[in-house]
Amino acid sequence: MTTTASPRRPRKDAASNRADILAAAAATIARDPHAPIDAIARAAGLSRRALYGHFDDRDALLRAMILGGAERFNALADGVDDSGPAPLALARLALALWDGAADVQFAATVALDDSHIEETAAVLTPVRRRVLAIVTRGRDEGTIRTDMPAATVARLVEEAARTVITRLDTGRPEAASVAVRTILGVAGLGWREADEVLQGARA
Repeated sequence: MTTTASPRRPRKDAASNRADILAAAAATIARDPHAPIDAIARAAGLSRRALYGHFDDRDALLRAMILGGAERFNALADGVDDSGPAPLALARLALALWDGAADVQFAATVALDDSHIEETAAVLTPVRRRVLAIVTRGRDEGTIRTDMPAATVARLVEEAARTVITRLDTGRPEAASVAVRTILGVAGLGWREADEVLQGARA
Protein backbone atom coordinates (compact mmCIF):
# COMPACT_ATOMS: atom_id res chain seq x y z
CA MET A 1 0.00 0.00 0.00
CA THR A 2 1.37 3.38 -0.94
CA THR A 3 0.64 6.62 0.79
CA THR A 4 0.71 10.11 -0.63
CA ALA A 5 2.85 12.50 1.30
CA SER A 6 1.01 15.60 2.40
CA PRO A 7 2.34 18.88 1.02
CA ARG A 8 5.03 20.36 3.17
CA ARG A 9 3.71 23.31 5.10
CA PRO A 10 5.63 26.57 5.02
CA ARG A 11 7.78 27.22 8.03
CA LYS A 12 5.87 29.11 10.68
CA ASP A 13 8.36 31.96 10.60
CA ALA A 14 8.44 32.24 6.79
CA ALA A 15 5.82 34.99 6.63
CA SER A 16 7.51 36.87 9.45
CA ASN A 17 10.91 36.60 7.74
CA ARG A 18 9.44 37.86 4.49
CA ALA A 19 7.82 40.82 6.28
CA ASP A 20 11.13 41.61 7.99
CA ILE A 21 12.92 41.59 4.64
CA LEU A 22 10.34 43.90 3.10
CA ALA A 23 10.64 46.28 6.07
CA ALA A 24 14.44 46.25 5.79
CA ALA A 25 14.18 46.84 2.06
CA ALA A 26 11.84 49.77 2.57
CA ALA A 27 14.16 51.39 5.12
CA THR A 28 17.22 50.79 2.96
CA ILE A 29 15.62 52.11 -0.21
CA ALA A 30 14.39 55.16 1.71
CA ARG A 31 18.05 56.05 2.28
CA ASP A 32 19.23 54.97 -1.15
CA PRO A 33 16.66 54.28 -3.90
CA HIS A 34 19.33 52.39 -5.84
CA ALA A 35 20.52 50.24 -2.93
CA PRO A 36 21.84 46.86 -4.15
CA ILE A 37 20.52 43.55 -2.95
CA ASP A 38 23.59 43.06 -0.74
CA ALA A 39 22.78 46.21 1.23
CA ILE A 40 19.19 45.09 1.67
CA ALA A 41 20.31 41.65 2.84
CA ARG A 42 22.67 43.20 5.40
CA ALA A 43 19.92 45.46 6.70
CA ALA A 44 17.71 42.39 7.13
CA GLY A 45 20.49 40.56 8.98
CA LEU A 46 20.73 37.94 6.25
CA SER A 47 23.22 36.74 3.73
CA ARG A 48 22.54 37.40 0.08
CA ARG A 49 21.91 33.67 -0.38
CA ALA A 50 19.38 33.60 2.47
CA LEU A 51 17.52 36.57 1.00
CA TYR A 52 17.36 34.77 -2.34
CA GLY A 53 15.53 32.01 -0.52
CA HIS A 54 12.60 34.44 -0.28
CA PHE A 55 12.96 36.54 -3.43
CA ASP A 56 14.50 35.55 -6.76
CA ASP A 57 16.14 38.92 -7.31
CA ARG A 58 15.91 42.63 -6.54
CA ASP A 59 13.09 43.14 -9.02
CA ALA A 60 11.04 40.43 -7.34
CA LEU A 61 11.59 42.15 -4.00
CA LEU A 62 10.49 45.50 -5.44
CA ARG A 63 7.42 43.90 -6.99
CA ALA A 64 6.46 42.51 -3.59
CA MET A 65 6.82 45.99 -2.10
CA ILE A 66 4.67 47.46 -4.85
CA LEU A 67 1.99 44.78 -4.41
CA GLY A 68 1.88 45.31 -0.66
CA GLY A 69 1.57 49.07 -1.08
CA ALA A 70 -1.13 48.70 -3.72
CA GLU A 71 -3.16 46.41 -1.47
CA ARG A 72 -2.95 49.02 1.26
CA PHE A 73 -4.02 51.79 -1.13
CA ASN A 74 -6.92 49.72 -2.42
CA ALA A 75 -8.08 49.09 1.14
CA LEU A 76 -7.81 52.79 1.99
CA ALA A 77 -9.81 53.75 -1.08
CA ASP A 78 -12.47 51.15 -0.29
CA GLY A 79 -12.99 52.74 3.13
CA VAL A 80 -13.45 56.31 1.89
CA ASP A 81 -16.90 57.89 2.15
CA ASP A 82 -17.77 58.95 -1.40
CA SER A 83 -21.17 60.43 -0.61
CA GLY A 84 -21.96 64.04 -1.37
CA PRO A 85 -20.73 66.12 -4.31
CA ALA A 86 -18.06 64.49 -6.45
CA PRO A 87 -15.32 67.07 -5.67
CA LEU A 88 -15.79 66.37 -1.96
CA ALA A 89 -15.53 62.62 -2.56
CA LEU A 90 -12.41 63.17 -4.66
CA ALA A 91 -10.85 65.30 -1.92
CA ARG A 92 -11.59 62.69 0.74
CA LEU A 93 -10.06 59.99 -1.44
CA ALA A 94 -6.99 62.13 -2.13
CA LEU A 95 -6.48 62.86 1.58
CA ALA A 96 -6.76 59.19 2.53
CA LEU A 97 -4.34 58.07 -0.17
CA TRP A 98 -1.96 60.93 0.56
CA ASP A 99 -1.74 59.86 4.20
CA GLY A 100 -0.96 56.32 3.08
CA ALA A 101 1.66 57.49 0.60
CA ALA A 102 3.25 59.88 3.08
CA ASP A 103 3.95 57.00 5.45
CA VAL A 104 5.83 55.12 2.75
CA GLN A 105 6.84 57.81 0.26
CA PHE A 106 9.99 55.93 -0.72
CA ALA A 107 7.97 52.85 -1.66
CA ALA A 108 5.38 55.00 -3.42
CA THR A 109 8.13 56.71 -5.39
CA VAL A 110 9.53 53.36 -6.50
CA ALA A 111 6.07 52.11 -7.43
CA LEU A 112 5.26 55.21 -9.46
CA ASP A 113 8.52 55.64 -11.33
CA ASP A 114 8.55 55.07 -15.08
CA SER A 115 9.99 51.55 -14.85
CA HIS A 116 7.16 50.26 -12.64
CA ILE A 117 4.19 52.50 -13.47
CA GLU A 118 2.42 50.01 -15.77
CA GLU A 119 2.60 47.25 -13.18
CA THR A 120 1.49 49.64 -10.44
CA ALA A 121 -1.44 50.86 -12.51
CA ALA A 122 -2.60 47.28 -12.96
CA VAL A 123 -2.60 46.42 -9.26
CA LEU A 124 -4.24 49.75 -8.40
CA THR A 125 -7.23 49.02 -10.64
CA PRO A 126 -9.76 49.33 -7.75
CA VAL A 127 -8.49 52.82 -6.91
CA ARG A 128 -8.51 53.86 -10.55
CA ARG A 129 -12.07 52.62 -10.96
CA ARG A 130 -13.10 54.63 -7.93
CA VAL A 131 -11.54 57.79 -9.38
CA LEU A 132 -13.26 57.24 -12.72
CA ALA A 133 -16.63 56.66 -11.02
CA ILE A 134 -16.28 59.88 -9.01
CA VAL A 135 -15.26 61.87 -12.09
CA THR A 136 -18.15 60.44 -14.12
CA ARG A 137 -20.61 61.34 -11.37
CA GLY A 138 -19.14 64.81 -11.12
CA ARG A 139 -19.63 65.39 -14.83
CA ASP A 140 -23.28 64.38 -14.47
CA GLU A 141 -23.63 66.77 -11.51
CA GLY A 142 -21.84 69.57 -13.30
CA THR A 143 -19.27 69.80 -10.51
CA ILE A 144 -16.29 68.43 -12.48
CA ARG A 145 -15.06 69.61 -15.87
CA THR A 146 -16.90 68.42 -18.94
CA ASP A 147 -14.60 69.75 -21.66
CA MET A 148 -12.98 66.32 -22.10
CA PRO A 149 -14.02 62.69 -21.60
CA ALA A 150 -14.32 61.32 -18.08
CA ALA A 151 -11.59 58.76 -18.73
CA THR A 152 -9.20 61.54 -19.77
CA VAL A 153 -9.96 63.64 -16.69
CA ALA A 154 -9.51 60.58 -14.46
CA ARG A 155 -6.15 59.87 -16.11
CA LEU A 156 -5.05 63.48 -15.60
CA VAL A 157 -6.05 63.22 -11.94
CA GLU A 158 -3.93 60.08 -11.64
CA GLU A 159 -0.95 61.80 -13.26
CA ALA A 160 -1.32 64.82 -10.98
CA ALA A 161 -1.39 62.53 -7.95
CA ARG A 162 1.66 60.67 -9.22
CA THR A 163 3.57 63.92 -9.66
CA VAL A 164 2.84 65.33 -6.22
CA ILE A 165 3.56 62.04 -4.45
CA THR A 166 6.92 61.61 -6.13
CA ARG A 167 8.01 65.26 -6.22
CA LEU A 168 6.62 66.88 -3.09
CA ASP A 169 8.27 66.59 0.31
CA THR A 170 5.64 64.82 2.40
CA GLY A 171 7.23 66.17 5.56
CA ARG A 172 6.05 69.70 4.78
CA PRO A 173 2.99 70.67 6.86
CA GLU A 174 1.15 71.98 3.80
CA ALA A 175 1.96 68.98 1.60
CA ALA A 176 -1.44 67.29 1.85
CA SER A 177 -3.26 70.54 1.09
CA VAL A 178 -1.07 71.18 -1.95
CA ALA A 179 -1.71 67.64 -3.19
CA VAL A 180 -5.49 67.87 -2.85
CA ARG A 181 -5.70 71.37 -4.35
CA THR A 182 -3.62 70.20 -7.30
CA ILE A 183 -5.89 67.23 -7.94
CA LEU A 184 -9.04 69.35 -7.63
CA GLY A 185 -7.56 71.93 -9.97
CA VAL A 186 -6.97 69.26 -12.59
CA ALA A 187 -10.61 68.20 -12.09
CA GLY A 188 -11.67 71.72 -13.05
CA LEU A 189 -12.12 73.58 -9.77
CA GLY A 190 -10.80 77.07 -9.18
CA TRP A 191 -8.48 77.65 -6.27
CA ARG A 192 -11.18 79.20 -4.07
CA GLU A 193 -13.56 76.31 -4.78
CA ALA A 194 -10.77 73.81 -4.12
CA ASP A 195 -10.02 75.43 -0.78
CA GLU A 196 -13.66 75.24 0.29
CA VAL A 197 -13.90 71.58 -0.75
CA LEU A 198 -10.66 70.78 1.09
CA GLN A 199 -12.03 72.32 4.28
CA GLY A 200 -15.20 70.28 3.90
CA ALA A 201 -13.24 67.08 3.37
CA ARG A 202 -11.37 67.68 6.59
CA ALA A 203 -14.48 68.49 8.61
